[in-house]
Amino acid sequence: MDKFRRKELAREYKEQKARPAVFAVRCTATHEVWVARAPEPEKKHTSLWFQLRLGGFPNKEMQAAWNAHGEASFAFEILEEIEDENEQMIPVLLKDREAYWRKQLNAGTLV
Repeated sequence: MDKFRRKELAREYKEQKARPAVFAVRCTATHEVWVARAPEPEKKHTSLWFQLRLGGFPNKEMQAAWNAHGEASFAFEILEEIEDENEQMIPVLLKDREAYWRKQLNAGTLV
């Protein structure tokens, strides 16, 4: 990859707009589901996997499932992206939709 293309990709990455979302983490081995919200879910995904790999995730049930079944048994899934013209409403919408999805999936919380 040439220098120009690398700079272009870096610029595009920096200009990406955050896409707030509600997401689920599923353990396919145990069928457990945890639901949460994040202003930048992809960054949250990276952070979650990092903490789980280190063995110190605050949710002891999730950490135990990770330790017992391994990373291959876990999936990160965006359930719903949240958009609103009024950016001040996004945290409220995220909280409401997180509660909706937690109830729909009979899911636990991450922390």
